[in-house]
Amino acid sequence: MPKLKTHRGAKKRFRFTGSGKIRRNRAFASHILTKKSAKRKRNLRKSTIVVKEEAKQMKNLLPYG
Repeated sequence: MPKLKTHRGAKKRFRFTGSGKIRRNRAFASHILTKKSAKRKRNLRKSTIVVKEEAKQMKNLLPYG
């Protein structure tokens, strides 16, 4: 059985927690920030967990996580 290749784009965007869940950064925080409130921008800085339905696909992209 050959080694599986890691999806390089996914490797740069996601990482695993200690319990095996996948962490991601939030979207909509890179530009057009003037119309967004300070509270909204502050909350966009925090990372979050990928939902379990999408985590299944992520496991295929990151086989050695």
